[in-house]
Order: sequence, then C-alpha cells, then structure tokens
Amino acid sequence: MTLTERGHSRVLRTRRFAARFGAETITSVVESGTIVKEGDELLRLDTLQIEEQIHERSKYAHWCKAGEVQLKAHMNRSKLAIKSYLEGEFVEELTDLEKELSLAKSKVLIAQTMLNHNRMMAQRGYLSDLKLEQAEFDLSQAKEDLGVRKTNIDVLKKYTKAERLEKLQGAWKSATAEYKAAAERTFADEHRRDVAIEEFKHCVVKAPRSGMVIHPKAARWKNAPEVQEGATVYKNQVLLLMPNLDKMQIKIGVHESILKRITPGLTARVTLPDRTLDGKVVSVSKVARPAGWWSGNVVKYDAVIQLPPIKDLKPGMSAEVEVLIAARKQVLTVPVAAIVETENNETLCWIHTPQGIEKQILRTGENNDKFVEILSGVEAGQKVVLNPLAYVTEAQQEALKITGSAKTIRNKSTKPGDSTKSKSDRSKSKPKHAFPRAKESRPGRGAPTAAGLLRCVDRRSARNLNVRCRQEMTS
Repeated sequence: MTLTERGHSRVLRTRRFAARFGAETITSVVESGTIVKEGDELLRLDTLQIEEQIHERSKYAHWCKAGEVQLKAHMNRSKLAIKSYLEGEFVEELTDLEKELSLAKSKVLIAQTMLNHNRMMAQRGYLSDLKLEQAEFDLSQAKEDLGVRKTNIDVLKKYTKAERLEKLQGAWKSATAEYKAAAERTFADEHRRDVAIEEFKHCVVKAPRSGMVIHPKAARWKNAPEVQEGATVYKNQVLLLMPNLDKMQIKIGVHESILKRITPGLTARVTLPDRTLDGKVVSVSKVARPAGWWSGNVVKYDAVIQLPPIKDLKPGMSAEVEVLIAARKQVLTVPVAAIVETENNETLCWIHTPQGIEKQILRTGENNDKFVEILSGVEAGQKVVLNPLAYVTEAQQEALKITGSAKTIRNKSTKPGDSTKSKSDRSKSKPKHAFPRAKESRPGRGAPTAAGLLRCVDRRSARNLNVRCRQEMTS
C-alpha cells in the first residue's frame, strides 16, 4: 500500500551570505543561478565610506594611545613617590630629628653637670649667686629643647607621615584612574578601527567552494529585488545563497489519518519531470502545518524524503512522491470507485452475473487511493461495477438511506431556540465513512435526484462501467 503526494525538491543545507553591516551600496553582484568556482567574486560593496572610517578611527586610536602612555608614566611616578617618601625622605627627616634629640640630651647632661659643679663652687665661696642662677637657666633651657626635639619626632611619625602618604596615595590613585580612562578610550577607538577593517574585508564576498549561487526571494510587497546593483543593504540581510546540491530532499504533507503509518526508514519512489529516483523517509514532523482556507482546512504533517546525490538536480523542481507503507503479495483488490459504504457501515459492491447485477457484502483490509484489499465477498475474475451510484438503482437507494438518516439526526439535534448552534457542532452529528459517497440533500429541497447523485460521481471513470477483480501485488 502506498501514499502518493506532491512536493518540490529542496536542499538540505544552504550556505548563507549575510551583510555584517548596513547602509552600504552593492556595486556588483553575480546573476542568480550562476555556477561559480572556488574563489570567484560573488558580490562587492562600496568601500569609500568604510575606508574613510578606518582612517578616522586610526587617527583617534593613535592620539588616545599617546595620552595613555603619558598617563601610565605619570601613574608609575606617583607610585614611586610613595616608596621614595617611605624609604627615603621620611627616613632622612627622622634621622635628622633623632640626631637633634641626641644633641639635646647631651646638652641637658652637660648643663646638669655644670650646675652641680657651680653649686659646689658656690658652697665654697668661689662663685657668685648670679653664676649659679645662670647654670640653672642653662639646664632648664636644655630640658625644654629636649622636649621640643621629642615632640618633633612624634609629630613626624604620627601626623606628617600620614599627611604626606595620603597626599601621595591620592595623587597615585588619581593618576591610575586617568590612565584607566585613557586605556578605555584607546581600546574603544582601536576596536572601532578593527571593526571597520573587518567590515572592509567583508565588502567582497568570494565563493568558498564550487557550486550554484542564487539570490534570496524578495518580499511580495516590494516592487524590485533586494539584491541588485545600486541597492542599499541593511545589517544581517541575506545577500546570497549557495545551496549544497549534493544533498537534496523533498517535503510532502501527510494527512493526520495515516500519520502513524509513516515512519522514518520507509522507502519512497520520487518521480521528477525527467527521471525517477528512489529515496527514503528521514523524518516526520510532530507538529502539524497551519491549516486554513488556502489548504481546505486539511491538517497535514511534514515528512522529509531524502534523495540520492544526482547531477543536474536543482531546488524547486516539482515531484510526485509515492511512499511504500505496506506490501501485500498476491492479494485480491477492487478499485475504490466500485465501493459503497452503507448506513450500517457495511462495505458493498455490485458484480455482473448471468442473472444480472447483484450486490455483494465485502470484508476489506488495507487500501490506498486506487485499490482496496478484499478479504472476502468476491473472487478473482468477477466483474464489478465502477461508480454504482451512477448506474445501479440499489446503490442509489443505499445513498438515499444515508441521506435520510443524516436528515433525521440533524432534525433531532436542532430544537426551537437552538438556531445559534455552530456549524462544527452540526457537522459532528454526521456519520463518518471511509469511502466517498453521494452528497446529502440540503434541508428544504427534498430528496436528491438521480442527476444530483450523478454529480458526485467521478466523471473521468464514468465511461468505464465494468472491470474485473484482479489478483496482484499492490505496492
């Protein structure tokens, strides 16, 4: 049993060439569908504006770099000044004060010795009281000088050192901040320059390999193609496409009723305009296509058929895909057009006998869009009537029974005041059947006529009334 659907060839992988920047003009581009070789030029953009931007950014980058170097030297000097003060100037000042302290101590000792000597001499009457007072004054002055020296050392250690360190460290932090700001400006300008240089490299697009180059489709509302000489590009715009023609596939739609029967690995026969290929199902989508009025509200799922590598196979070629769902060998089949399903879900057909046309109840198996597998009811070689609704009165009566049942269900489901019932709710009350049947009559127009029944018949097969049941392998 097979599933037949139509689709179009498409590539599995496509190399996209997108614009790295915008507001540039296309100066040259190859025609869509051109076969190119590796290294061939495909597209070129105007580079005048980018070249000016490169020169401008390079100038600012050099200026910022010069300022960064100067501020870095100033930062290093500020850092060295802290070390110079702690290990040089501060030590020198402290040493000088300690020397003065030692000298003051020696002066106090000398003054004390002189005072003791003068007191002894005064007791013996060799010195006057004035000389003794002078010695006492010298000792007092020496002690005061000693206290000043000690205070100077304490002030240096506690306050002067801290003040100088705070000032030097503040200068170093300020220089560091200025240096970092200059470094950021340098980095920003160099980055802008590098971006401009990188954009300049992408102004010319070359083919990475041999193959076909095509233009992307323009939007329907645009009057002119987006990729042509003189057009302005925008950032991330797809400029060219380079499909890999060695790996092609076809996407078809699978009806929800047989979705479970289509699995990856099934074989498929693909008929193209000029050849027939063998492929296989590689994937089945788990999400349905959007259904709408354009698709007749039919729910379908995408299935991908992989094709073997074939030369001269291009994307967009129409194809008919026949997927082999199941194989039945030496089975009895009847055309779908000969089958009628009744109100009681019985499957009927009509055969030719010497006594005339007779009804047969069938037990069916698998089916496709052309034939139905028959398990019992008819035998090989018997002639069946195609489109019995058009030619067999009994088949038309079965159709009228179905129509009457549908009207009864509809009348029962429609009550006074229930005129707002949705169409979807009314449609749920209709019986569902596996095979097509005559259309039901509209309310208020009476029973369907023979002409109405004939309109539902496939006109292409109306000319052939009889066909023999055949025993064959359906694939």
